[in-house]
Amino acid sequence: MDINTLLDYLQPIVGLFGEHPFVKAVLIIGIAFGIAKSLAFFMARVIGNLVARSGNHLDDAIISLLRLPLFWTVILVGVLAAAAVLKLPASVLGFIQSLTATTMIIIWSLFTGRLLRVLLRAMSRRANSHALIRPQTLPLFDNIALILVISLAIYFIFQSWNIDMTAWLASAGIVGIAVGFAAKDTLANLFSGVFILADGPYKIGDYVVLENGMRGKVTQIGIRSTRLLTRDDVEVTIPNSIIGNTSVINESGGPHEKFRIAVKVSVAYGSDIDQVRKILETIAERDTGVCRDPEPRVRFRTFGASGLDFELLVWVENPELRGRALDALNSAVYKQFTTAGIEIPYSKHDVYIKAMPTTPVNPPTKPQPD
Repeated sequence: MDINTLLDYLQPIVGLFGEHPFVKAVLIIGIAFGIAKSLAFFMARVIGNLVARSGNHLDDAIISLLRLPLFWTVILVGVLAAAAVLKLPASVLGFIQSLTATTMIIIWSLFTGRLLRVLLRAMSRRANSHALIRPQTLPLFDNIALILVISLAIYFIFQSWNIDMTAWLASAGIVGIAVGFAAKDTLANLFSGVFILADGPYKIGDYVVLENGMRGKVTQIGIRSTRLLTRDDVEVTIPNSIIGNTSVINESGGPHEKFRIAVKVSVAYGSDIDQVRKILETIAERDTGVCRDPEPRVRFRTFGASGLDFELLVWVENPELRGRALDALNSAVYKQFTTAGIEIPYSKHDVYIKAMPTTPVNPPTKPQPD
């Protein structure tokens, strides 16, 4: 609906107050203000109460956000209609129309940005671990939505002032190409960070092992880099372009965060393997840091070069407890084996002397010439 059609609808009411343009303009603005207030009251009291009874917080947030843009949109439409009634010069009327359109674009852009933020947060709260939008990727989509809304708002504002965007877009393309060549490493890190946030191979708090053997806890996932805190309490910053193109072992991944520890122990040949198995199972049962589900288990692996090789397999709550649990289990195994008289073999070297060397006590000396 254009302004002339709106004036045709308002003519029966406006005509009652004479033909004076200024009086008509004031009356139109007054009518617009009344409609805006009535609409705001209707949304707050009627629709707001209906939404509140449904218990859906998302609908309540959308209605609350929509109230202010609708109010000012009605007021601005009234201002445009009033300006048209005043029979202003074309240049002045065009300025008012462009200014009003710019104001409406800004108002609805703010509404769109806030609405997208509410929707994204609602989607992240209800998302599962494999969803595209989840708490870990929420900042990324927030930024993308913000950039998209601002870009569209700038475009429509330029259109409202009848400014040709062709030259601006061409210049932006040239500048973008130049910046792309100059900052290709930064852009590589940026795109890798976007893919890492979207794919989610690890999250903050996970223990990961890189291809070079570095192991640490993920403390921050940024657009440019990922930070790991090693077991030496040293923070390592790794560019996303590197970590995105290498193999990463996520020790905290899988169906649960529990981490398996293998305690390798060897006993001498001739040991009672049933006794060894029983001792290892008892050690695991008594250790309070070991998980009961999955339950500990003992495996007789192989006949070694100098002993029988066993493994005690246990699970701890998270990979961070690996070193502490391994220390406790190794100490308990050594003490229990010593008490039970089970020998833990180690490398031995026996030296056999076949015969003692025979050398003359006083070997003859060769006479020296005169």
